[in-house]
Amino acid sequence: MVQTSTDTFEKLRSLTLAVAVAPTANHVWQIADEAFSQMLGQLMFTVLEHVPASGEVARLYSNRPDAYPVGGRKPMGETPWGDLVLTRGQPWLGQDADAIRWAYFDHEILIGMGFETAINLPMVSAGKTLITLNLTAGPGHYTQSHLELGQVIAGLLSPALLLE
Repeated sequence: MVQTSTDTFEKLRSLTLAVAVAPTANHVWQIADEAFSQMLGQLMFTVLEHVPASGEVARLYSNRPDAYPVGGRKPMGETPWGDLVLTRGQPWLGQDADAIRWAYFDHEILIGMGFETAINLPMVSAGKTLITLNLTAGPGHYTQSHLELGQVIAGLLSPALLLE
């Protein structure tokens, strides 16, 4: 369970201040990577841009460029995960390998890397999902409390939507 404490609030305050002066979206994603690592933990953090015209997502940031490089694209097609996260803008929590298989076409790679829990946090503006923030971790790591704190963190990152 994620504990909210004075330390958590201080980290959120620091995150807000850092995002306010970040000169580019990439700087915000670097700050987010560190914040998510400190507060939620992750083995991999990626930022995907939703590209509805092509039915794809395009990777804008990755802390694992060896396996998931920036600029990479994934076809999404019409999937239950895509409907939930990309179309309806709802966050998603996958708590085991079966959930990873359900959500991602590249599940074999992810599970092979030891990622058996995931959180997807859509960043929505005017009812449209523009970006998803994606965290993956080992078996049994993420809980509903992680998802809820992740939603708060994602909200604090929204100024990045205005940056290039």
